[in-house]
Amino acid sequence: MLKASRVSKTITHIFVISFGIIMIYPVLWMVSSSFKPEYLIFSDPSIWPKEFTFDNYIKGWNAVRGVTFAHFFKNSFIISIIAVIGNVVTCSIAAYAFARMRFPLKTVLFALMIFTIMLPTHVTLVPQYVIFHKLEWVNTFLPLTVPKLLAVDGFFIFLLVQFFRGIPRELDESATIDGCGPIGIYVRIVMPLALPALLTTAIFTFMWTWDDFFSQILYLNTVDNFTVPLGLRLFLDADGQSSWGALFAMSVLALTPIMTIFFFFQKQIVEGIATTGVKG
Repeated sequence: MLKASRVSKTITHIFVISFGIIMIYPVLWMVSSSFKPEYLIFSDPSIWPKEFTFDNYIKGWNAVRGVTFAHFFKNSFIISIIAVIGNVVTCSIAAYAFARMRFPLKTVLFALMIFTIMLPTHVTLVPQYVIFHKLEWVNTFLPLTVPKLLAVDGFFIFLLVQFFRGIPRELDESATIDGCGPIGIYVRIVMPLALPALLTTAIFTFMWTWDDFFSQILYLNTVDNFTVPLGLRLFLDADGQSSWGALFAMSVLALTPIMTIFFFFQKQIVEGIATTGVKG
């Protein structure tokens, strides 16, 4: 029995490792291609380049005359950081109201909020664009940041509500006896205990905002306002004269913040989602 168990575990590990290598191969190939000369990218499929060059990174970093890729990174960081702050603060406030407070039509409003999660983005696309166009917000960061300050992401509200409901209400009663009001309970009791869920909200908001291409190409029209995803699009030419080496090089740099966040906070991501599911 012990031998059979070892054989089974060995086969399982071999399968998992093989599947992992297959899944990560495109990423490794992209990283390898970023160091290859342009003529070897598609003619040499190996992971280890036959010739190393850093020209792709130099060329990609200075892709647009007068604007370096650092400008695109700065724009992406500005939008992502504002989105993170907005979602963490406003979604937690909305979730606190739904989870811990009583007010008229609470159930109806919560159901409507859940409905927005199931509503396809394309349904609201035209009305939103019309509103932002009339406000003269097109080609600015406002359409990408201001909504985040108004608790529009129902998924994160639902996630935080599930977590807040798992916090014992006896803590609220004790804080009320000590003189805390709703705001004091939110700041001193709920927020510190909800740190895993808040970190999960912040991390996913940053990752989704950083990788968002559709909304950014819809509202940002000039190169000065371009973000990293839009900057990468500049390397693709409709006539087929695409700069693949520079594209792969800047794609590697674009992945760096996301990969860094994931590797440093993967424990918090798993803990936040797991505890939310259990306590819900």
